[in-house]
Amino acid sequence: MKLKEDMSPLLLQVFRSVVWVYSVITFLPWYLLSGASERQACAKRVKARSVSGSPAGSYRAVNSQQKLVSLLHEGVDTLDKVFEYAVVHFPQRDCLGTRELLSEEDEIQPNGKVFKKVILGDYNWLSYEDTFHLSQRFGSGLAALGQKPLCNIAIFCETRAEWIIAAQACFMYNFPLVTLYSTLGGAAIAHGLNETEVTHIITSKDLLQSRLKAILMDVPRLKHIIVVDKKPKSLPDLPRGIMVHNVAAVQELGAKPENIMVSRRQPVPSDIAVIMYTSGSTGIPKGVMISHSNIIAGITGMAERIPNLKYKLAILRKKSHNLCRKLSLFWHTTTRWSRSPKDTARHSVTGIMNAAYNISKMISSKTPFCRSVFSVITLMYNCILFCRLVFKKVRSLLGGSMRVLLSGGAPLSAATQRFMNICFCCPVGQGYGLTETCGAGTISDLADYSTGRVGAPLVCSEIMLKDWVEGGYFSTDKPNPRGEILIGGPNVTMGYYKNEQKNREDFFVDVNGQRWFCTGDIGEFHSDGCLKIIDRKKDLVKLQAGEYVSLGKVEAVLKNCPLIDNICAYANSEESYVIGFVVPNQKQLTALAEQKGIRGSWEEICNHAEMEKEVLCIITDAAITGKLERFEIPKKIRLSAEPWTPETGLVTDAFKLKRKELKTHYQDDIERMYGGK
Repeated sequence: MKLKEDMSPLLLQVFRSVVWVYSVITFLPWYLLSGASERQACAKRVKARSVSGSPAGSYRAVNSQQKLVSLLHEGVDTLDKVFEYAVVHFPQRDCLGTRELLSEEDEIQPNGKVFKKVILGDYNWLSYEDTFHLSQRFGSGLAALGQKPLCNIAIFCETRAEWIIAAQACFMYNFPLVTLYSTLGGAAIAHGLNETEVTHIITSKDLLQSRLKAILMDVPRLKHIIVVDKKPKSLPDLPRGIMVHNVAAVQELGAKPENIMVSRRQPVPSDIAVIMYTSGSTGIPKGVMISHSNIIAGITGMAERIPNLKYKLAILRKKSHNLCRKLSLFWHTTTRWSRSPKDTARHSVTGIMNAAYNISKMISSKTPFCRSVFSVITLMYNCILFCRLVFKKVRSLLGGSMRVLLSGGAPLSAATQRFMNICFCCPVGQGYGLTETCGAGTISDLADYSTGRVGAPLVCSEIMLKDWVEGGYFSTDKPNPRGEILIGGPNVTMGYYKNEQKNREDFFVDVNGQRWFCTGDIGEFHSDGCLKIIDRKKDLVKLQAGEYVSLGKVEAVLKNCPLIDNICAYANSEESYVIGFVVPNQKQLTALAEQKGIRGSWEEICNHAEMEKEVLCIITDAAITGKLERFEIPKKIRLSAEPWTPETGLVTDAFKLKRKELKTHYQDDIERMYGGK
């Protein structure tokens, strides 16, 4: 043991020396041959400018200063035309891939939770032509069952190929598609179905049995249920008049000569394609009305920002599907990355990337040697030695051909972004958008390796910063203009379904007829036209002494602490300090408890008063390091043994905090921490 301790510093020094010599020898050839100088110049260029020339004006991408772009291909202005164009040009190319489920097993986690581990086989692919015919038949079958053009139809289903086939059928036949997250509560599901007056719903056997049957009596207009798998042999007790079909039977009905393409009314760009019910962080979910032209504009902006795309129209079609699935479940944060050699670009949410980074920190902290290796690695972006050897297995997790990773859903910490850049040996950028803007707003340039920013406006979007006096943010601030982010352009959606009051609050049309959405997020523009998200308007609380605290800002700083998996800051305007609810990292907290001689179950450790004090000290240090003001630092905390998932109802499907629900859940703790109990 003594010999190992003596050798450790020597090994560290040898390792550092080897890396240093390698870096010196390879830097010049790498710089000259890899195009690093060109990428650096590209990264530093101005990417967006104020239209008026004033820093306080609205910003557009440099290549859309005169006019925002809304079409990628002339005449392809609705989603059914996009699909038809792709089928004509790429009939036999792979369109939808499904992996066979070989086996599944329950894996017990240290906290007692059961994680279902699945073993999947190879992909079975449907071509564009095959997918088109299946969608066409399904649409004809729905029409034969009484579904009318411009009348809403709902889909309440997990991610699968049938989801896309059904969605494409609805676009083709002009059935506005109402999307509902499968994790929404019963009342929220019934609200969406009743508000949109649907008579037909597409779902799965599991969701019919577990979720829908409990609310069918509360949805009196519903007449037809179409399940995407085989029709269940035994059905739950259904209200009289409701008929259950499966997709294959509906497609068989649609394939009959008397039904094929009958009653088809082709959509126009202004027709509603999707009514997406958000899993909002407050209140009852709102249905966002998204037209065909909105989605086309959004994916046009995204496609322009990612260069060298082959078969752009095919990718445009795929992006329309991806966007619609984002407007439902396609990028669900609980989906695990799959190993596909065909993937070259991938979208992920911040929570998954932060989790990967936290795991790496735990591994690296085991020994001084590991810590040293970790620190050296974080300086070695695009090093051939590390990309080819050290990170080969990591890259293979995503197929080995990854060109770009994009993160969205919440700001990605600088440390996480840098680490993911290095591990996957490709650019890791950030994007910013909302359901109300079709997910489109900004995407960082692939040559820009700066961290903490979300990039410049897309060619379909214009962004303006509005003064927020209460928060102290002004478009005239120096050195960078700051304010509430307003997004304008053809990708801004048509508003909330049957909610005129909220429409007046959040949307407006300017004198030029352009629609705008008020995001509630606070941003600042840098000199090169890139945007940084710095605050959230709705998270502002005024303390008893008059100080304004941004809860989102506090949470963003403290999430960088390796001891914290998740945190919700809370403040009462009648009190003088901030408190917090913390989901601790189990391995980190357990190790800390062992150091302090505290033993027990996970729940007992989290409920131990001494552990609360220890974690609070660590959080306070992290807050000071993160330059939080004294009044912004939580004075008391509550450790939660239970992780926050969409199933608990405490976070959305994008893992954003539901503050109202969290407040209710921890009401007793709030009273305790504020002295009421």
